[in-house]
Amino acid sequence: MTDQPLWTPSPERAAASRMASFIDFVNERHGTAIAGYEALHRFSVDRLEDFWTAVWDFCGVIAEARGATVIADREKTPGARFFPEARLNFAENLLRHPPGPGDAILFRGEDKVRARLTHAELHAAVSRLQQALAAAGVKAGDRVAAFMPNMPETVVAMLATASLGATFTSCSPDFGVQGVVDRFGQVEPKVLVCCDGYFYNGKVVETLPRLAEIVALLPTVERVVVVPYASQAPDAAIVPRAVTLADFLAPFSPAPLRFERLPFNHPLYILYSSGTTGVPKCIVHGAGGVLLMHLKEHVLHCDVKPGDRLFYFTTCGWMMWNWLVSGLAAGATLLLYDGSPFAGGGTILFDYADAEGMTHFGTSAKFIDAMAKAGLEPARTHRLESLRAMLSTGSPLAPEGFDYVYAKVKRDLCLSSISGGTDLVACFAGGAPILPVWRGELQCRMLGMKVEVWTDEGRPVEGQKGELVCTAPFPTMPLGFWNDPGDRKYRAAYFEKYPGVWRHGDWSEVTPHGGMVIYGRSDAVLNPGGVRIGTAEIYRQVERLDEVVESIVIGQDWQGDVRVVLFVKLREGLALDAALVKRIKDTIRNNTTPRHVPAVVAQVTDIPRTKSNKIVELAVRAAVHGQPVKNVEALANPEALAQFRDRPELSA
Repeated sequence: MTDQPLWTPSPERAAASRMASFIDFVNERHGTAIAGYEALHRFSVDRLEDFWTAVWDFCGVIAEARGATVIADREKTPGARFFPEARLNFAENLLRHPPGPGDAILFRGEDKVRARLTHAELHAAVSRLQQALAAAGVKAGDRVAAFMPNMPETVVAMLATASLGATFTSCSPDFGVQGVVDRFGQVEPKVLVCCDGYFYNGKVVETLPRLAEIVALLPTVERVVVVPYASQAPDAAIVPRAVTLADFLAPFSPAPLRFERLPFNHPLYILYSSGTTGVPKCIVHGAGGVLLMHLKEHVLHCDVKPGDRLFYFTTCGWMMWNWLVSGLAAGATLLLYDGSPFAGGGTILFDYADAEGMTHFGTSAKFIDAMAKAGLEPARTHRLESLRAMLSTGSPLAPEGFDYVYAKVKRDLCLSSISGGTDLVACFAGGAPILPVWRGELQCRMLGMKVEVWTDEGRPVEGQKGELVCTAPFPTMPLGFWNDPGDRKYRAAYFEKYPGVWRHGDWSEVTPHGGMVIYGRSDAVLNPGGVRIGTAEIYRQVERLDEVVESIVIGQDWQGDVRVVLFVKLREGLALDAALVKRIKDTIRNNTTPRHVPAVVAQVTDIPRTKSNKIVELAVRAAVHGQPVKNVEALANPEALAQFRDRPELSA
């Protein structure tokens, strides 16, 4: 850690932020004298009811009623219910901007397709699909599934579904047949919206033959709606019960939208766990909780203002898509992208940023690292005049990633590393526009989130590694898992280790600056000689070496203990030799401890990852130990696992 922050907002910028306005709002309402983030956070967790009511009012939630009760059964975790008397509609809050000529959604599908929807066009598209879904029998409580790229029609499908009070669920079109059926088959959708294909790295990938197999295995689907994307006239006839989007909408003209106002906890989304340790868990999230949490994160933490242009590189199989689309409620124009982030020589996303005045650039730590490895320097090749914030998630952003962004992307930028997950479709720790950015740290614990780091014995600590927990209820605690009688799986997932306290599964530390460092998943923590080591501590050292493109580390059971085994993917044409192994080990030893040094370093040509681009340490560990890897359909490149089985150097 350095003695000076990498970036500090100017007094003028901090004062102009929506978080500063919110502090004034709270002080005026409650007669408090809050000054600065630390005091605001303390207020937000000590006075939960006052805080969440203030967020509701400051952000202008649209509702038929709010009710007098803010949190019912507060002492129950899980079980606390926020705003139990409220009635609202999620889509109504996202479509709050009047129909008009301003941009609502912009889209690029690599360099093949571009689209632009005004607010008037978005309202009209949602109206027609709302009517068509209602005519198909969709009503409150039904499920509508999308097997779609991150494109405007997917947002329209979600909004039309939510407007009726139905529940929306999605995954990206790169999933295989079993991966889709493992997800959608559990939640039994009535309607499936899908694309005819997609583009990736300049190639067209057709989806309709796969869809025919998928639909045959989803008996509850009564209607399949095929959206043209890879072609102008898809042959929907090859898919059972399918019609094209044009035919589905043909009987309907735009009309005033109607919104089914329902209880705060009415199911809005079903999201899925990664599924690498078994059939994916179906996580149900409520409309009001998602709306309120996302408004807080967009408006206060990301400083999204009306007219801003919000981008996040994501697919519809990752919770960041659900997070991104909520930007409409904050008044942002959504910038959507589908395809490879390295299409067009690696500059396509920054070309997009310049062309459309992007204000917020969201991506993954892996993308930032890959940019650095590729030698890209957007600060030299692009203007990025409008860009105020860069957000990173998916895995811990190494300190060197912070250095790269400020040296090679933009100097005057709020770089917010954020951390949360599908489990809460939101963040536990992230950014704040009034705080400095310290190298390697998430800026803060999020407002309203009573986040602590605990020892195994349940003792809170600072400046020491431990389990990330949340000790008070929050609005996006899942309603539960789909088809989980008695909430047995739900309770086991989060509340088993510390009864009544949410244990998230991140190995973390609270820093002296009030920020956080995430060291990786606690279930993947290495334990050689009984010393717990976060995997990110090793990754940040190994991936500093120019020869190493990427790495993955596991603990191998060995002679009654655990030894550290490191696999490295090297630059093309390089081979792992004794000299490079020594450099890798020396780099780790000199910058960490001898305990971190791997006993074995081995070369692989690919590293298995989920479809949301997260490396899968547990799957690799299972392969190394000769155990079956459950649900390989969740992986983007399951063939990579073969390299980790039966390796001579791991049995010597």
